Amino acid sequence: MMFRRSVLLVLSAAAVLAFAACTATTDPMTATSPDGTLTIGVELQDGRPHYHVEADGDSLVAASPLGFELEEAPPLRDGFEVTETTQRTLDTTWTPAWGTQDTVRNHFVERTIRLRETEGPERRLDLVLRAYDDGVAFRYRWPEQNGLDSLRIASEDTQFDLTTDHTAWWIPDDYDNYEWVYRETPLSAIRDSAAAISYNSYLEEVDDGRPETTSKDDRPGTVNPPLTLRSPDADRYLALHEAALTDYSSMTLRADPETPTTLHTSLVPWPDGVKVKASVPHQTPWRVLQVADRPGGLIESHLLQNLNEPSKIEDPSWIEPMTYVGIWWGMHIDKYSWGRNGVHGATTERTKRYMDFAAEHDIDGVLVEGWNTGWETWLGGDEFNFTESYPDFDLQEVVEYGEEKGVALIGHHETGGDVPAYESQMDAAFDLYDEAGVPAIKTGYAGPIRPEGVHHHGQQMVNHYRRVVKMAAEHEIVLNVHEPVMATGIERTWPNMMTREGVRGMEYNAWDEPSPPSHDVTLPFTRMLAGPLDYTPGIFNLTPEETAPDHRVLTTLSKQLANMVVLYSPVQMAADLVENYEDEAAVEFIERVPADWSESHVLQARIGASITIARRAQDSDAWYVGTTTNEEARTLDVPLDFLDDGQTYVAHIFEDTPEADYKDNPHAYRIRRGLVTARDTIEAALARSGGQAVILEPATAAEREEYDILE
Repeated sequence: MMFRRSVLLVLSAAAVLAFAACTATTDPMTATSPDGTLTIGVELQDGRPHYHVEADGDSLVAASPLGFELEEAPPLRDGFEVTETTQRTLDTTWTPAWGTQDTVRNHFVERTIRLRETEGPERRLDLVLRAYDDGVAFRYRWPEQNGLDSLRIASEDTQFDLTTDHTAWWIPDDYDNYEWVYRETPLSAIRDSAAAISYNSYLEEVDDGRPETTSKDDRPGTVNPPLTLRSPDADRYLALHEAALTDYSSMTLRADPETPTTLHTSLVPWPDGVKVKASVPHQTPWRVLQVADRPGGLIESHLLQNLNEPSKIEDPSWIEPMTYVGIWWGMHIDKYSWGRNGVHGATTERTKRYMDFAAEHDIDGVLVEGWNTGWETWLGGDEFNFTESYPDFDLQEVVEYGEEKGVALIGHHETGGDVPAYESQMDAAFDLYDEAGVPAIKTGYAGPIRPEGVHHHGQQMVNHYRRVVKMAAEHEIVLNVHEPVMATGIERTWPNMMTREGVRGMEYNAWDEPSPPSHDVTLPFTRMLAGPLDYTPGIFNLTPEETAPDHRVLTTLSKQLANMVVLYSPVQMAADLVENYEDEAAVEFIERVPADWSESHVLQARIGASITIARRAQDSDAWYVGTTTNEEARTLDVPLDFLDDGQTYVAHIFEDTPEADYKDNPHAYRIRRGLVTARDTIEAALARSGGQAVILEPATAAEREEYDILE
């Protein structure tokens, strides 16, 4: 199931009408989307720039102030005049190295507004606005100039004065962790409920001996983006996030203590409290507002990727999506250990067994965690050695064994948060994997970042993660990053940054309070808007009584299969122990589901309740459909009008039985097969926290004789 694409830039038939036009400073300072529905504009109020956003004439964001507080320098927010505005329109199509669509249209109207202080040092600041049909974005840019050669940003004073008390889906801000269950509340309730959660997290940090860099009063009611919103009449869906996060600190959103629907930008600090340190010229990430008339429209958008630069990897043919299994879940359910202080999981023989299974079932890779020395000190003064293996693991032997089987070894770099130690070994660690023939690495940063006071989501770590991506590209290695900074679309620029965690994933079900049934039906509309996520679905033994009797996964088995379609990752894991797949008919779906798609459609969606996504496999006419629900059993009709008209397909349906239930009978599933066409509808009868996974492939003449019309 290996697929390859080339990255191409294709001009539209209109020759990508890209033009720049200087305008008088008295002209409207706006950008309107190509379809005319969305407008973002800027105005000066007493010399301070404000922006606003409208959709079909309705105000989404009222005039909201912009600017910066600087360390040891006057604020950069007041006393401006407009010196020039320019506008351009771009309409291009580009081909991702991998993704949910084989081509992406990048069509926008952009306006650049050049500002200059009227007094003092006359510092200059540009505002760049973009309007797309599916959202708007803006960023600040400091051009090269006399009198301003560096920046020490104390705060970014960007404000979001939302005009409606939307329903909001959010997680509290946490400078080191996105692994929370999303909450659904009114937008106005964030300032109270998020403050309490953030403070509890802060107390836990103090109890854990982490540096006290933040107080409760510093972070009242602050959330991590993406923040998803639904208007009161459910006719508009919004998502606030950032794009192209480069050499800057991650953005969080702080609720205003007085105005219930106003949010302020809050940046993750350096240990000394400064938010961003940079030289000029410089620019911020894009501040992004996605807009859709249905929740599925948010998922189908490619706005974040379009706001990033084209690929810097000229020939990405070595970048290959894959499905994989791994020596991973066994450690979480206490069957194995990462280090030698238990039943060591990462042995040569066990890895070979996993590779045998992968080869037999057409699975592309095997992840091995815990092969390198140092795990005995994890989270207690880590001493990881990224090139020295335990005596019972032979790296070169397992790589060569996998090559004979057509199975790739996925390497692992767990840092425990000790970034200086990792960076001192990175050259040797990547050289080792490169020389051995390891094409992919999972990295991890589980633990407080060192040096003390540095946060996972601050500017230092943003830059560290980028250094790792670049080094990996030099060695033609792809990455799966755990404990990351939130995705912001940079996979377009660095397509070897294939997937990342940044989510409360499957492992919590092994040793913590299980994630509720609504969790994985909420993620497509929240965390997944940021980019691919390594959620690690595919658990078949949902109640591991032998090793983790007090924990379980709160889904049916069929929902685990469906999530391999719904929860997108180009490096997609089937996470269970391989022995739990053996002799299970449902493993057929794992054998066949790809990790790269040429076309995707959200057929129905209710945030936190249910979702159906159909995806067409890359270089194939086969479709895969995943449908899932929360704790409510429901029956949904899945229309097949996305299929080619006039073609007959075989439907292979993996679904809950009528007796299935995530609490009482989670393993009950059945497989149905029959003939369908684009005019048909498949009924998805979902158990509580259930699912349905479907393969649709063009029927051969023999199959048209073998199968009946699907009932």
